[in-house]
Amino acid sequence: MWTSLALAASLSLTPAQASSLTVGNARATFGELGPTRPDVKMLPGEIFFMSFDIDGIKVSDEGKVAYSMAMEVTDKNGKAIFKQQPVERNDFLPLGGTKLPARAFVSVGIDQEPGTYTCRVTVTDRAAKASQTIEKTFDVLPKAFGLVQVYASSDPKGEIPAPTGGVEGQQIWVHFSAVGFQRDTKTKQPNISFEMLVLNKDGTPARPKPMTELVNNGVEPGDSGVAMRLVLPLNRAGDFTLELKATDSLAKKTTKVTLPIHVIAASQ
Repeated sequence: MWTSLALAASLSLTPAQASSLTVGNARATFGELGPTRPDVKMLPGEIFFMSFDIDGIKVSDEGKVAYSMAMEVTDKNGKAIFKQQPVERNDFLPLGGTKLPARAFVSVGIDQEPGTYTCRVTVTDRAAKASQTIEKTFDVLPKAFGLVQVYASSDPKGEIPAPTGGVEGQQIWVHFSAVGFQRDTKTKQPNISFEMLVLNKDGTPARPKPMTELVNNGVEPGDSGVAMRLVLPLNRAGDFTLELKATDSLAKKTTKVTLPIHVIAASQ
């Protein structure tokens, strides 16, 4: 079953003038502010994020905007699996411009049936009384060993979303979880080794050896995932690739996820 649902919009750039409401550029992302995913194939236990752009929303002279968002998730037969009634928002857009980046997200249950699903979001400009709908189809795969819920944050707890990058001297935390692992028949514990490696733009390792972590104890019997958190100091400018790898030694399986990292130089 679908375990949770939330809707959010990040504020940006809209002037105090009315124009036609449009909603577009739907894409699946790693977390709220992360890069676009290379595909829309999700393991059970994943969180599906759909980012999109709202444009032409009516704004008051003071920069206030009133809108709502509703979501529906349907299966391949069009049957509604989850519904979220319209959530009203009143926001302040002080910077000018015409764009309002937004996103919707929903957790895929660890026991969710494999198949193709569609996430459909309806945006309503409450001031102009206009609505537009956008949707994105994604696939839920059968249970398997893999990494899910990969995202970056500005804080260790993962409560403040961040892009996968930043400014020299900043640091971000990278969060992810391993699911679909085996447990030892005697100890009932998994045996998973995690690696984090940063690659330069040319594909060469930034350091000779990856950062490693082994988890083979302390995992509760009912835990379906092993959550990890790694700090990533952004000590120099450039374009990099973050490679996250997990190996289940019991099942003899390895999985990997890569993320682009863009670090800009600090102002002089």
